[in-house]
Amino acid sequence: MTSPNSLEPFSPTLDRSALRPDCGNCFALCCTAFGFTRSADFSVDKPAGSPCHNLASDFSCTIHDSLRPRGFRGCTVFDCFGAGQNVSQGLFAGKSWIEDPDSRSDMFAAFAAARQLHEMLWYLVEAQTRTFDPDASRRGAKLRNTIEQAVGGELSDLLALGLQDLHSQVRSLLIEVSEEVRASYLAVGDDHLDAALEPGADLMGQNFRSRRLCGANLRGAYLIATDLRSSDLSGVDLLGADFRDARLDEADLSKALYLTQPQLNAAKGNHATSLPAFLEMPSHWQNG
Repeated sequence: MTSPNSLEPFSPTLDRSALRPDCGNCFALCCTAFGFTRSADFSVDKPAGSPCHNLASDFSCTIHDSLRPRGFRGCTVFDCFGAGQNVSQGLFAGKSWIEDPDSRSDMFAAFAAARQLHEMLWYLVEAQTRTFDPDASRRGAKLRNTIEQAVGGELSDLLALGLQDLHSQVRSLLIEVSEEVRASYLAVGDDHLDAALEPGADLMGQNFRSRRLCGANLRGAYLIATDLRSSDLSGVDLLGADFRDARLDEADLSKALYLTQPQLNAAKGNHATSLPAFLEMPSHWQNG
């Protein structure tokens, strides 16, 4: 690790290995800290701060292998980006909220904050990997330093961190890198890209099959049940795009920008869908 004042990443690797969930080293914080409402994604209501009724005493899920058919699809698309094990084993030194009930509220608050920070780290790693601008890379490294020191420091410092300001700085950098990356792909995109392809666009159920969407900005777009089969999404900004039930069979997402595992888990695809090396094909794709 480098010094706090270094412009190099606080963590020397850019492989995202520490930003993947390790449920075996977490005290089921996603199953307790957060609440959910009965819907198409959850078959029951659960208040925040209460354990899910499917939670076992060893913090495992009793229906993990059948979450989707049992009405808990929402669980399969959640990702803490490694915050769970960091809070459980790092900030709270491996002592669970059951062993120390007084730690419950602080642990859940720390998880809520750390989860946001770990997600920011995920995007910052990609921004540093994709940019050709040394200044943008240095600013990304500096932001990573700030975040990694917060999630690896004292609990009081984490809870006192100004998340809104930090989020604003990260967002600004991600947009800048997006513009740079997308500019290099726009020349090979579809000559007749629909004007509706813009940030936050409502594209639910629309047909974009076999289209070259290279360089489009679909940040925050609603792609629910959108047909993207056999489409090329190289250089497409997908930050926060809603992929629930989107059709991605044979689509090329290998060079898409800001794609996450939860987005893929919410979508439909198959073995012929091209994915970035750092993401995995969801199990329900393998099962048809």
